[in-house]
Amino acid sequence: MADSNFAYLWFLLILSPIALLIFLYFIVRPRPVKIAIKNRHVFITGGSSGIGLALAHRAASEGARVSILARSLDKLKEAKESISLATGVDVAIFAVDVREYDAVRMAVEEAGPIDVLVVNQGVFIPQELEKQDLDEVKFMVDVNLIGSFNMIKAALPSMKDRGNRGPASIALMSSQAGQVGIYGYTAYSASKFGLRGLAEALQQELISQDIHVSLIFPPDTDTPGMAEEVKRRPQLTSVIAAASGAMGANEVAKKALDGIKCGSFIIHCNLEGLLLSIATAGLSPQRSFLMAFVEVFAAGLIRVAALCFQWNWYSSIEKWHVQHKQ
Repeated sequence: MADSNFAYLWFLLILSPIALLIFLYFIVRPRPVKIAIKNRHVFITGGSSGIGLALAHRAASEGARVSILARSLDKLKEAKESISLATGVDVAIFAVDVREYDAVRMAVEEAGPIDVLVVNQGVFIPQELEKQDLDEVKFMVDVNLIGSFNMIKAALPSMKDRGNRGPASIALMSSQAGQVGIYGYTAYSASKFGLRGLAEALQQELISQDIHVSLIFPPDTDTPGMAEEVKRRPQLTSVIAAASGAMGANEVAKKALDGIKCGSFIIHCNLEGLLLSIATAGLSPQRSFLMAFVEVFAAGLIRVAALCFQWNWYSSIEKWHVQHKQ
């Protein structure tokens, strides 16, 4: 009897995880891929400042031909000069509003076939929905979500017709607020959550063309946009967000580009992001069978942790409202 119990425990603790690993190795899709940056055309929207500019610097330093797109021509010229001074690479610049599809299409045609497209533009105006002007809601949705559709749709024909230049990539810059809703982020979270549905469906549409989609989830990042956001944040948003640490734009850019080169569908940037990615993995594609193994085994525990975070957030909201009513 003791021998049978020992055999059962052996199977449960040793053989069962190994069997699961082998099973996951064969079923994870899409399969692993390596995406080169050197001598490829990397096109970055929102490339004149913040994470986009840091990505442009890093891609240029790795030998890519870089194009950046943003609304402000003056900021683009400053970005072009800074990249040239740092790397010696002459960057192409395009002053275009991503909300205008025809202008985006013309810029893409002028830039030439794209190998790695980083859809990075984004705007954020924090406010409770009841207090927020609907024009601001529309602005965020149009830039963050519709602008991403415009950019991808304009770039796809040349990306599909790129010949033998190797695997291509489309990377979408979401946010940790695109994984979990936060007080005061109602419209912003909606626009960033939408990118996930876009990315998951788009990957299925493009996998046969060897185009690989990535979804990047940075935390609060030290950028000029972040500085303006903090000034306007509702007080309660700051209370809830205080538990999360911020990262530098260069740190996020490194994590993002490394993830793009590995073809990762979900790219997290810190430990909190890793936990959020596991908690929200759902039906997202997963290239790494090892990461799939972690997701399977950690999902229950991380769900408990998530419920603890929600308890903390809702407790903070309740206390804040009680104090302000008094």
